[in-house]
Amino acid sequence: MALILGIESSCDETSVAIVENGERIIAEKTASQVEIHALYGGVVPEIASRHHLENISALMQMLMEESKTDPKYISAIAVTHGPGLAGPLLVGISYAKALAYSWNVPLIAVNHMLGHLNAVFLFDKTISLPCIVLMVSGAHTEIVLMESLSSYKILGRSVDDAAGESFDKVARMMGLGYPGGPEIEKIAKVGVPRYRFPKPKPAWKYDFSFSGLKTHVKYFLRDEPNVKKEDVAASFQETVAAVLVDRAVKAAEEYSIQDIVVAGGVAANSALREKAYESFEKNGIKFHFPPLKYCTDNAVMVAAAGWQNYKAGKFADLSLNAVPNLEV
Repeated sequence: MALILGIESSCDETSVAIVENGERIIAEKTASQVEIHALYGGVVPEIASRHHLENISALMQMLMEESKTDPKYISAIAVTHGPGLAGPLLVGISYAKALAYSWNVPLIAVNHMLGHLNAVFLFDKTISLPCIVLMVSGAHTEIVLMESLSSYKILGRSVDDAAGESFDKVARMMGLGYPGGPEIEKIAKVGVPRYRFPKPKPAWKYDFSFSGLKTHVKYFLRDEPNVKKEDVAASFQETVAAVLVDRAVKAAEEYSIQDIVVAGGVAANSALREKAYESFEKNGIKFHFPPLKYCTDNAVMVAAAGWQNYKAGKFADLSLNAVPNLEV
């Protein structure tokens, strides 16, 4: 039995968790800063770092007390070291290194995006490998061919704005709050996707580009001041979901794959899930999503990803540093 302690602080969630053998959640604690950063319309790195510093020790104490776990039974400490915001990442990394040193346990560096991926496998045991992975978050939109839990090949990525970033920017155009994805989804539920916005077509068939779509919405709102925001939100959301699903299905068909794993914060979007189900009905290719609770940043996914490195003997030393632009 291996107990992996996970620590996540890449953006605006401070999270700690203990997971046994990459499968059973022993305990977890998370403090979100969403309401704090909503006042500024986006995450302010300096403020995020300060709140991580204020929260992490208290969360860890509550985690250890609730789980009734003695530090001597912790097998390794897994921490997100990128991608993310440099300041927030360094808070989690510094805390993880201090614990690893004082408890005399191995340290494991976890790629944040692979953490999101492991959140799906943690709860869904029906996924066949190889599979296609659709990574969709505020900073990343990628299609990945996953041949095994440790073998990845990037087939395509966003050449400009990521999907989540485009949601935030369009929400700001419409005077909605932050984060933009949930705000657009909320009003889109009472809107009608009556407008046919252009689907971006980058040069490479698996790449994404949402900057042009964002600009189109900007000028549409300027030229049509009397349109209902609910309908614009529904139309924009429908277009993004269709592009994401279409690209992923195209990759699955080319590589003769029957399973598509969707990972990242945008995986919580209901329109994306509906579009994925419609595609499954049409093409027979199944989409796999994490539970809604684990779409956002959390330490459970970090501990689950850390378990994969633990089995492979992949450990970090105390010189570990943040890599804000870390790739898959």
